[in-house]
Amino acid sequence: MTFDGRLLSGVSVLAAVVEAGSFVAAAEALGLSASGVSRAIGRLETRVGIRLLDRTTRSLHLTDEGRRFYQQVAPLLEGIEEAAMQASGSATAVRGRLRVNVDPFFSRLVLAPHLADFLARYPDLEIELITRDEMGDLVADGIDIAVRFGPQPASSLIARRLLETRILTVATPLYIARHGRPKTPEDLVQHACIQFRDPRTGRPFEWEFHTRRKVVPVATKGNLTLSDVGTMLGACLAGAGIAQVMALGVQDFLDRGQLIDLFPDWPDETFPLYAVYPSRRHPPAKVRAFIDFCIETIR
Repeated sequence: MTFDGRLLSGVSVLAAVVEAGSFVAAAEALGLSASGVSRAIGRLETRVGIRLLDRTTRSLHLTDEGRRFYQQVAPLLEGIEEAAMQASGSATAVRGRLRVNVDPFFSRLVLAPHLADFLARYPDLEIELITRDEMGDLVADGIDIAVRFGPQPASSLIARRLLETRILTVATPLYIARHGRPKTPEDLVQHACIQFRDPRTGRPFEWEFHTRRKVVPVATKGNLTLSDVGTMLGACLAGAGIAQVMALGVQDFLDRGQLIDLFPDWPDETFPLYAVYPSRRHPPAKVRAFIDFCIETIR
């Protein structure tokens, strides 16, 4: 078997550039000069016969061909890194840098209050939390693990379901005092219902009510449409209307009487939460530790 060491070296430099976001930052991480990094990328582009990066004086980003190439080689580099970690006995050590793509609602209401305890437990671990409405491309973005709500599409990624949280239809006592309490889901057509925009379709989510094997769709309406769960919750707490929210993260508001579950007899609509990470046989210890932390926190 022949081995092209310069090709592997060039791919490693490309990975450093993608992760660092610039030639200068990559050069500092690799202990090279910026011109040395540029020459290495140029040699790699010549070797594979495609342009990998579009670069200007202010920015650089992968070309379409470069992105496809990087998506194929990045898992291989991670496999080499993992093999080295296992050989050195650090596969079981929770340390290094962990980049996490997290749903903003889950990050703010569930994770944030417990992060200090997690970091105290693993003092050799550095965490970068990236909160986004959409997951994006984990491999191209250099993400170790993502925590996302909703069904996950079929892909080469590993998706581990962490929980199923109930969908609640809630309003404040103030709203109910002003407008009355709907007795059935169908009564919602007479109420102001806060709409939440589905980022995948650009349209508001359709409201449904589930009990046992019965599903009732209701065509709700309202003059307020939002795309951020936190803002929707805040608007509902201010009495702006009725909202459908995930039970995860709002139990305190229910316990204090700030929100009222309008239809406790319709408890069977749920929404999943997944941990998603690049496909590999043995996830690094830091990824396994973060998954365990998420499960511990939500329980």
